[in-house]
Amino acid sequence: MLLIFTRVINLQPQMITYPNAKINLGLNITRKRADGYHDIVSVLYPVPLCDELGIIIAGDDKFSFVSTGLKIECGEADNLCVQAYQLLKNRFGLPAIKMKLKKIIPSGAGLGGGSADAAFVLRMLNEIFTLGLESDELKELSALLGMDCPFFIDNVPALATGRGDILKPAGIDLGGHTVCIVRPDIHISTSEAYAGITPHAGDLSPAALTDFSPSAWKGILKNQFEDTLFPVYPVLEELKTTFYDSGAVYASLSGSGSAVYGIFTSAPKLKAKFAGMFYWEGEV
Repeated sequence: MLLIFTRVINLQPQMITYPNAKINLGLNITRKRADGYHDIVSVLYPVPLCDELGIIIAGDDKFSFVSTGLKIECGEADNLCVQAYQLLKNRFGLPAIKMKLKKIIPSGAGLGGGSADAAFVLRMLNEIFTLGLESDELKELSALLGMDCPFFIDNVPALATGRGDILKPAGIDLGGHTVCIVRPDIHISTSEAYAGITPHAGDLSPAALTDFSPSAWKGILKNQFEDTLFPVYPVLEELKTTFYDSGAVYASLSGSGSAVYGIFTSAPKLKAKFAGMFYWEGEV
């Protein structure tokens, strides 16, 4: 499988890239750890819903970060893009840069948009400043920013275990399928999603996905966050049902929500059914 979603316009010292989202194919919360985190099992799959991220070396030695598009619910210092720059700046003495992010992937949706942005910043700075960091080194650094960040370094389908930071290539290819993503105006924090979760192994471990076609996943592959979030936010379950009623071979909550996706064998063109919500569909 080709490495995807790494389109780069490199006009050194300027670069523009397109950080992409991910969906979770199943998500089992298997154990609460002594450190307060949880062990999970999930397959992370990249999809071509992308932000736009540009970096240029600052001619005036003044750092700046500008965000446009969808609103980000945090201050500049807490933004993962800024933290990614500061991480490498402190380690390698990087000069000031100017960074502009056009936010298209909704936040608080379980799509990994913020993690993708941070990982792409590390990759971009590594290239712009020829730092020579290898993939494993970038993953180690990105894990300091968030558990989903290491996935976006290689950006290929991967089985995630541990806290989500232990990655192994997954032999899953949804090529030829269309993924539709809908996100209602609901922001779900990680702490809210985990509240009330009882860790247990699911009916089908995402590790076994290669033994089944997507048409066989319904009913046996599950995101365990649905157990606690669907009763609180019935609209999420309604969205999943709508996808199935519209011909999806598989539908699920992504991550800890609030985005719900459906996988189709052809483009369903469902935008009119989800008026007032974020909607995206694309071939993967």
